[in-house]
Amino acid sequence: GLSGALIERIANCATLAGIRRSLTRHLPFPVLLSDVVDVVYATWLVDAERVQSFLPKGARLWVRDGRTPFTVLSYRHGHFGPALAGPLRRCFPSPLQSNWRLYLENPLPHAPDVPTVVFVKNVIDNVSYVLGTRVFSDSLPSHLSLRFSMEIAERSIALDLHPGAGSAPRLAMTLARQGSPSLPARFDAFGRTWEELVARLTLQDAAVVPRADLDAVALGTIRLPIDLDSVEPLALECSTLECPLLDALGGTVEAICFRVPKVRFEVLSDRLL
Repeated sequence: GLSGALIERIANCATLAGIRRSLTRHLPFPVLLSDVVDVVYATWLVDAERVQSFLPKGARLWVRDGRTPFTVLSYRHGHFGPALAGPLRRCFPSPLQSNWRLYLENPLPHAPDVPTVVFVKNVIDNVSYVLGTRVFSDSLPSHLSLRFSMEIAERSIALDLHPGAGSAPRLAMTLARQGSPSLPARFDAFGRTWEELVARLTLQDAAVVPRADLDAVALGTIRLPIDLDSVEPLALECSTLECPLLDALGGTVEAICFRVPKVRFEVLSDRLL
């Protein structure tokens, strides 16, 4: 309808984004905070050749035996807004977000020497935040989902993300809340133990996104101090999985899944390399 067309024009308006870059080029970045809860990680191994189109030029993927980890990370924000708002940040909404990413072996040239991921997709269920990421951010261009739910029950977690007519990816899955972790054999090349692999998958200080529209690479830096002792192992119920993008990338049936109950999330910078 008309409202959708107007939102899309604003979200993809290069003029607005260009004005923002001009105004903020010499200003400090306003640090953003969120008290995130129910962080659900699901990681598959995909064909490294099939994900090359998502990578910036010169990027080197974390690859073993032709496979690379691909993670879908979904969570509930806790009053996502500027740190300068102080107590007033409680007035900001708490949208659901899903971040789809790949892992680099090494950071890009001229980027911070820290663990770095490549954002493939970002989905948010709040139109205001989607507009904010499109207009005010270069490293987090988000997609708006028609339906996005994450139900945390005593014995299971159900995730359902439906794009409708939009550009968000489709994902549905159910995860059992099991008591003991297990490392599928296919993941042995990426970690000697389940704990070692979880530590690597949660270690992220920077993210890059190739921006073909700008002929550049966007870089965002964050602080996400995961308490590894709080990590809860999960088991994917494979019969419930629906994800066309994962299928297209040649994803494995086995997955490493776990939940982090809560974490303080900070966005520290957003710029073009």
